[in-house]
Amino acid sequence: MPGWKEQLAMSDRQGDKAQLHAQFERVWANLPGVGTLAAVNHTSVGLRFIVTGLFFFLVGGVLAMLMRTQLALPEQNIVGPELYSQLFTMHGTLMMFLFAIPILEGVAMYLIPKMIGARDLAFPRLGAMGYYCYLFGGLIILSSLLLNIAPNSGWFMYTPLSSSTFSPGPGSDFWLLGITFVEISSMTGAIELIVSILRTRANGMSLRQMPLFCWYILAMALMIVFGFPPLILASILLELERAAGMVFFEVAGGGDPLLWQHLFWMFGHPEVYIIFLPAAGIVSTLIPVFARRPIVGYRWIVLAVIVMGFISFGLWVHHMFTVGIPQLAQAFFSMASMLVAIPTTIQVFAWLATLWTGRVVWSLPMLWILGFLIIFVAGGLTGVMLALVPFNWQVHDTHFVVAHLHYVLVGGMLFPLIAGLYYWLPHVSGRMPSNVLGAWAFWLVFIGFNVTFLLMHLTGLLGMPRRVYTYEAGLGWDWLNLLSTFGGFIMAVGIAMFLLDIGMHFRFGRRAPRNPWAADTLEWAVAMPVTTYNFISLPTIRSRHPLWDNPQLPDEIERGEHSLACIQHERRETWGSDAVTGRVRERVHLPSNSWIPLQAGLALTVVCLGLLLKSYWVALAAVVVSAFILLRWSWHNGGHPQAAPLRPDDPCDPPLHSRTSDGPGRWGMLLTLMANGSLYASLLFGWFYLWTAAPQWQAPEQGPLDLPLLLCSGIGLSLAVGIYHWLTRQLRRGLSSRLAGGLWLVTLLGAVHAALLVWVLLAAELNPTGSAHDAVLTVMLGYLLFHGALAALLSAMQAVRVRRGYVSAALPYEPLVLQPFWSYTLGVFWLGLAAFILLPMAW
Repeated sequence: MPGWKEQLAMSDRQGDKAQLHAQFERVWANLPGVGTLAAVNHTSVGLRFIVTGLFFFLVGGVLAMLMRTQLALPEQNIVGPELYSQLFTMHGTLMMFLFAIPILEGVAMYLIPKMIGARDLAFPRLGAMGYYCYLFGGLIILSSLLLNIAPNSGWFMYTPLSSSTFSPGPGSDFWLLGITFVEISSMTGAIELIVSILRTRANGMSLRQMPLFCWYILAMALMIVFGFPPLILASILLELERAAGMVFFEVAGGGDPLLWQHLFWMFGHPEVYIIFLPAAGIVSTLIPVFARRPIVGYRWIVLAVIVMGFISFGLWVHHMFTVGIPQLAQAFFSMASMLVAIPTTIQVFAWLATLWTGRVVWSLPMLWILGFLIIFVAGGLTGVMLALVPFNWQVHDTHFVVAHLHYVLVGGMLFPLIAGLYYWLPHVSGRMPSNVLGAWAFWLVFIGFNVTFLLMHLTGLLGMPRRVYTYEAGLGWDWLNLLSTFGGFIMAVGIAMFLLDIGMHFRFGRRAPRNPWAADTLEWAVAMPVTTYNFISLPTIRSRHPLWDNPQLPDEIERGEHSLACIQHERRETWGSDAVTGRVRERVHLPSNSWIPLQAGLALTVVCLGLLLKSYWVALAAVVVSAFILLRWSWHNGGHPQAAPLRPDDPCDPPLHSRTSDGPGRWGMLLTLMANGSLYASLLFGWFYLWTAAPQWQAPEQGPLDLPLLLCSGIGLSLAVGIYHWLTRQLRRGLSSRLAGGLWLVTLLGAVHAALLVWVLLAAELNPTGSAHDAVLTVMLGYLLFHGALAALLSAMQAVRVRRGYVSAALPYEPLVLQPFWSYTLGVFWLGLAAFILLPMAW
């Protein structure tokens, strides 16, 4: 028993600790009741992504079971051909777009700040808006099935099947607008994850000490930034073709339906690795914990992840081996498809070596990891088979491809995901999962999965095509399909057992101790159930295994013995660190609860619904409302008093990020422009592809656009950008006397640039409904006009903010955030002029 002095000291420490937690709870807590919808902290938003993703997974699973029931016996008519087409389209859409990527991003949003020793993600409101875009976009897509007008052209929406000629109803429009809406969510999540990983790590956590899961998420998010824009562009072009009659994929007008396939698979094949990488990150996190040793080959795994990300962008044509591409292209993409197996194999060998040299504890999560290793390796082997062009030709569009797809995606993603959910479940509930129910769920899912999809390899080799709703008896497929359906129901029972386990867990699970798995990473240093602010104090990290090196670290953090253990001016804060070394550079002040993300999500939903219902005035009004909400969001940012009031007692070392010239916002802008550049590059690809490959492509002998006006517009834009760069250089030197006047001049030049583009567009005799050439030029001019007008508007806002005192030499943050946008606008203008106007004239 401790003496009275020790007891008194202990009581004082507990009182101080309780008072400290009360202060943080006051600033970081979600609003009560309905106010929780205004929550922006990453824990709440991440959990919402996960729960919503599981809902869409269950709906997609029900659709799959309906299809399997229809195929159980030959010549059945339980589901007719039209409904079957809707079912397989919606099943693929739900699983690929509404389950796999969003739920993995949700897991990343929940875990990343905890793993890197931060209190939140860099842009909390952006993540909250992304969730509402995901939720509302998913419900829009799902509603088409309830209204019996679901898309029926496949989750890949190949043209011309998805065009207005062959799909005249609104089904394809639901898919195109809903998916584009959901893609906004994925892009916002990727951008804030990248910036958070690079710029908000704990003090001292260099890239070499970063947990492997963070490397996987970093690679995944960068792939989203570059991989999703081609699909966004393709969806916009197809919707313009369907709604406005503009021809991009219509052969008679100079388009080509194969352009859709190229743009879709530029997204579609990287997406396979976007799905796989976070799941592999879960595996790389769990295996060292249960092997009781550091992972083998940390640097090799990091290198493999980076290489896999690069190679995955060079594989898209292996989905198109049968469309008639040149043999040289087939050979290149076949080689690349086999080459990607090398970084995958490096990771598998590292996992096996870690297990071989460790002392493995076969806990419940490790069962699911074992299932992953078996199933994913089998799927990888069939992937190498499909990379061979002659074999690919034989099994293309058969059930063999369906089986391979599920072995790679379900085996490579679902099994690690469930392992991770079981592993991190104590975080949410403070309770341990049931080993009995969890084991039953695993074996039912594992056996059912293999019975279902292993046999589908055989039906594919026997010639059964995919996407058919029935088949004749006596073809040798009968018993295989019956067994596959039986296996599907076994797997469904296993999933139900897993959900039952999760549901009962919150009521009957035994209390979890601190760090129940004896893990090494920082997320287990937080309280369980987790708080909205993660850490009372932010630790300094010098190791890849902080909890193994210092088991007392959680208690030290809870007692406030580390940095930033105070609340300044009722403000949410976390460290901003150097991207490479992890040294602290600034305090990042974060927004509190806000209704703006929900308002923005609802306004964008009305835009989408207005377009679906052909109520274009409603859609236009919603666009105006959306713009107002987003600009208001931007207004209450940076140096605005609501974001971070400037007070004389604010700490100056390190400074608040809005008082610096290189805060997280600038990084977010650069990443946004990378995604924007990927979309523009996809438009350039489409232009050159149609120019060189479309059979009916026709270009006018004389350029349809007024070149002198375009040159004048470009000169005005160049002057605006030059002046803006001069102003930012002055700001960096601490000079701001001419800032307001300079910004108004930049605004004027930007407005002149935009007005001249409007003049060019109106004066041009373009025929976008009859010529793919003119349709692409129209989209290009609209793209340039949007960027020029937006840059001018944001500069005008900056000029007003200078007068209000929100931007100055002491607050140089915002103009430096906008600077890359002006440079990008100038770059795409001159590149567009060269590629779309000058080069065809010279050719």
